Amino acid sequence: MRHPVANASPAYAQIGGWGVKEIVAELHAVRDDWRAAQQRSREFAVREFPSRDALREIADALCGVLFPMRLGPAELHQEGEDFYVGHTLDTALNALFHQVQLELGYSLRQQCDEKEGIEAQAAEIVRAFAQQLPALRRLLDSDVAAAYQGDPAARSVDEVLLCYPGILAVIHHRLAHALYRLGAPLVARILAEIAHSSTGIDIHPGAQIGAGFFIDHGTGVVIGETTVIGERVRLYQAVTLGAKRFTQDESGALEKGAARHPILEDEVVVYAGATILGRITIGRGSSIGGNVWLTKSVPPGSHVTQASVQHEPGGAGRVRQ
Repeated sequence: MRHPVANASPAYAQIGGWGVKEIVAELHAVRDDWRAAQQRSREFAVREFPSRDALREIADALCGVLFPMRLGPAELHQEGEDFYVGHTLDTALNALFHQVQLELGYSLRQQCDEKEGIEAQAAEIVRAFAQQLPALRRLLDSDVAAAYQGDPAARSVDEVLLCYPGILAVIHHRLAHALYRLGAPLVARILAEIAHSSTGIDIHPGAQIGAGFFIDHGTGVVIGETTVIGERVRLYQAVTLGAKRFTQDESGALEKGAARHPILEDEVVVYAGATILGRITIGRGSSIGGNVWLTKSVPPGSHVTQASVQHEPGGAGRVRQ
């Protein structure tokens, strides 16, 4: 790649540049101030935490490993599938091992703990993750089938896998959730955010999602950390499964990890623009209409409609069973 200064106009030389040397020095001072405030030691002069670029490559490789003939390289033939999967998986897992090591080291430094045993711990996390991949592939097959069966515009499962942003987001989520549960939450969060930036679908890696999950269209969907979703659930675009309020400790700091997001039981459908907040339960087989704002649990088989129907006191629309 050609250096940008090589493309500069003659006026650049005449006015003596942009004061880059001084800006670099000032930025250096700002970084020093921040590191001093954060008590960051110069002992850790190398990169301290996982790389987004490296994890994007790992995610792409793992997508190819899971679906080699559709998400793998264009020139791949079935005769070479196993070789490709083996070689790519080995490379991806070695790269993932390094990223998990970085996360564990970063986490221990934040806690001022010793770094002993990080390599063995990272190896165990990656080994356990790798052993889950066959089960994750079967789970993803159920998601792809749900998307194909649930969308009359889908002509094949291959089209779903190649074209649907909801499927890409769910693949990343299945991978990220496994790592989250195994003890690599930062790596998992980065994988989730890579999918978020590509699809507009924001799924926290802590969310628990059952088989046969389908996000139709998908843009603007938000699924919070402690959300629990059952099997054969379908969401449409701009759905939010969020928190109603955030609890605080005595010092006023937000409490982390408390269950604060909804539970959707099996076979729930949530239509476009609906917002479901708080630790409430949407009963099995319920349907939540478009643009509904819901903060109370509803029993199985409920149909919650939008504000155009008569509101019940304190409710979020009319509930029909």
